[in-house]
Formats: sequence, structure tokens, C-alpha cells
Amino acid sequence: MDSEEKQLHVMFLPYMAPGHMMPMLDMARLFTANGLRVTVIITTMNAAQFKNAIDWDIKSGRQISLATLRFPSKEAGLPEGCENLSSTATPEMALKLFHGIELLQPQIKMILQKHRPDCIASDYLFPWTTDVAIELGIPRLAFSGSGFFNLCVSNSIDCYQPHNNVTSDTEPFVIPGLPDKVTITRSQLPDIVKGRNEVFSALFDKLKEAERKSFGVLMNSYYELEPAYADHFRKVTGIKAWHLGPVSQFIRNADDRLERGDRASLCKHSCLHWLDSKKPKSVLYICFGSLARFSKTQISEIATALEDSRHSFIWTVGKLLKSDNEDNNNLDQQQDWWLPEEYEDKLTKSGKGLIIKGWAPQVLILEHPAIGGFLTHCGWNSILEGICAGVPMVTWPIFAEQFYNEKLITQVLKFGMPVGNETWKVWATEESPLVSRIKIEKAVRIVMGDTDEAMDMRKQASRLAAFAKMAVEEGGSSYNDMKVLIEDIRTYKYATERGESR
Repeated sequence: MDSEEKQLHVMFLPYMAPGHMMPMLDMARLFTANGLRVTVIITTMNAAQFKNAIDWDIKSGRQISLATLRFPSKEAGLPEGCENLSSTATPEMALKLFHGIELLQPQIKMILQKHRPDCIASDYLFPWTTDVAIELGIPRLAFSGSGFFNLCVSNSIDCYQPHNNVTSDTEPFVIPGLPDKVTITRSQLPDIVKGRNEVFSALFDKLKEAERKSFGVLMNSYYELEPAYADHFRKVTGIKAWHLGPVSQFIRNADDRLERGDRASLCKHSCLHWLDSKKPKSVLYICFGSLARFSKTQISEIATALEDSRHSFIWTVGKLLKSDNEDNNNLDQQQDWWLPEEYEDKLTKSGKGLIIKGWAPQVLILEHPAIGGFLTHCGWNSILEGICAGVPMVTWPIFAEQFYNEKLITQVLKFGMPVGNETWKVWATEESPLVSRIKIEKAVRIVMGDTDEAMDMRKQASRLAAFAKMAVEEGGSSYNDMKVLIEDIRTYKYATERGESR
């Protein structure tokens, strides 16, 4: 960089949900670590989660700042402080949050027009940023919070409509046009795939159009994880894509990693000290992300299955799914975090289990030598964090693209075992059909066991972890793609200044 004037300025716009915000903030920090100036547009309460990490970067001499906005909670009919999808307890609250996010659009546009950055890196759920980028004559990069495999599966199902050829929701069928044989059922497909949805179908039409009009897609993935699908996506869709991940691997400092996301309810030292007392590969880690909710009956089935498996475990417990006939205002905090009676006390006495209520230092837990398996909801961030730690998985997808992610783990990469959930749901806070303790225990025993099948899964997980570390090192696939992306943005800028078509 010859002069300050030539420093590229990229403005990031993350969506207000944990699984979207964290990787995008990591990606923003990756950009500034590569010499770019970065501004992150975010609301006040959400900014508080990342302030310490951003301050750390600023003290290190990096050019990163936050442009904070007041979230219109009152105008959206939400309580003050409800600025994130993780704070919504019901579908009705989630819809109000979506409306509040829409109300921010004029303010965000004004910020972009005022600062006129060289590039907009926007979550794909903000399709309107494509038009703003065209107006400003700058590239819009769409952030995809999933992997190439998910994008390829979505495209194939959209093109071939194979689910229309089966006679029941439970009949498995092969998804055509993919590099591997991948099977799924209609019950595991999103509703908007099976038919038009008055709430979401129009939005997803806009998302697809915006993706095609964008300069390209930012991927939190690495080439060695899904090479056939990275190539397939680019070839079939013709859309540019850069794999920059796993972005969490660029955060090396343990305290810095702990700052990612919300504040943990249990200090990292207590958690890691408990793990230090366990044998290598002997502990199962359970976490269903920040959005999923379970009924008391399902929580009881999970609790019993974990005890019956006879393996030690750390369970990050989410809040209770509240039924329609419960008065949400009168439920006390203890009931929000419901577990079977005396269950936690029994675990404490036996030393077999540790309960974390709410947010957990997941990356640090997964990387501990005592962890031998990961029971996960198959959110993309959790999958990548598990892969980077070299941990095989028990898969329990719930909503969004999680069933597609499960197929990557269990059918293509083959380092995981499905727990047996068969039904996709629109909202993470909706109740799903019960998964029995027998199914849960069986999957846990397979992944945590000492059979040849379990050993093969561990070897595959370790292999993928080694590739993940190599990808972000100098000369690695993601490291190189980051350099290519910076040059692509710079070339776009110079072509615009010269009045050339792109």
C-alpha cells in the first residue's frame, strides 16, 4: 500500500442472529488484519458483545470501528434490549424483530451513502444492499453463513424438484446432479422448498436475485473440506465465491476467543478444570445452539439417554420451550432452565456431567483433549468449530439448512452419526416430534465407542482438522483466497475510477 488514500475501506453489515454475527465479525477482523479499513454497522446492544474484541484490534493498530444504531424496539413492538434473534422466545416475537430490522434500512442506507466505502460485505439476508452497491458503483459481497455443500444441495433441489417424485414424506430419495450420492426425505426439507410460503417465499426470491446481481459470495469454509462442492457451485451457478475460513481459526488468543459472542454463565477456568480431570476423548459435549428450544419431555429424554450412555458429558442447556397455555410473564428463571428434578445435583456428586446454562466457551471446550464427541444441531459455525477441534459428531438437525449440513457430515465426509430426527421445522422455538432416549443413547455410544467405525470417524475428523489449520496458514487455500479477494476488490475500484465496464 503506497499511501493512506489507497487503503481499501469495506463496510460490514451482519444480520442480528448469533450464527450470522459471530462469523461475520470474525471475517471483518480478518479483513482488517490484512490491511483493510473496516467499519461494522451494528445496533447498540449487539455491539456490546464485540466491543472488547474490537478494542483489542484497535490497540493492535488495526483499522476497525463500529457504526452503532439504535434498534427501534418500541416501534417494532418489542421490549427494550431485544435486538437479536436469540432474544425472541416465540415466532411472533421473531416476526417483530424482522420488522424492526427492516425499519433500520433507511438509516443503514444513509451510512453507506455518507461513507461511500470501496465495498459492502452484507449478510445475504439484506438483499437490498445490492441495489445500494449498484447505486454507489461498488461491489456487494454476500456473506453466506453456510458451506458450499448447502448451496449446491439447495440449487439441485430447486432445479430438479426430486421431492415431487416420492409418494410419502418419509421415503428417501437421491438429490440429483451432485458429486456424491446424497439421500434425504421430504420431511427434512424446508417448507419453502415443498411449496410457496406467504411469509418467506417472496423473501427468498429476492435473496436469489440479489445473489446473482452481487459481485460474489463470501464463504466461511475451506477448500479441502468440500472441494468437489466448491468447484461444483462455481461451475453450475457461475457465481464468484471466495472461501476464507474457518474464520474462527484466525482468532488465536484464548482470551480473545472467549470474548466471541455472549458472556458465558460458567467461567472458562471452572469448565476447563473439570475437563482436566477427565481422560482423553472420554467426554461428550452437547450444544444445540443459541436459538433451539426443547419441551420438558424431550429434555428428560436427553437427560436419561446421557446418563444411560455411561459417558461423561458437558451439556449446554438452552431455555425451556414454553407451551401456549403457560403464562410467559409468570414463569420464573428456574423454570426457564428446566432440568429433571435433582438431576444437576446428582451429576455434581457423581462427577459424570457438567451443566452450563446459556452461553458456553464452545471453541475452548471442543479443543480440550478430553472431548471425544459433539452432539450438535448442525449449525454451520458449530460444525466448523467441531471440525477444527477434530471431533466426531452426533447430529441432531432442527431447522434452517441444518438437515443439509447433516448429510455432509454423515453421508459425504462420514465422521458423524445421526440421532434420528426426521422433521424440519420453520422456527427453532417450535416443538418437534419426540426423539427417544433409545435413539439418542445408541448414536452417542457409536460415536464415543471403541469400534472400528468410531475409530474411522475419529481419523477422518482429525484429518479434516489438520487441513483446516493448514488452510489459514500462509500459503494455505483460505489464506490465498483472501489475497485474491483483496486484489479483486482493488481491481474493481480502479476499473470504476477509469470508467471501465466490469
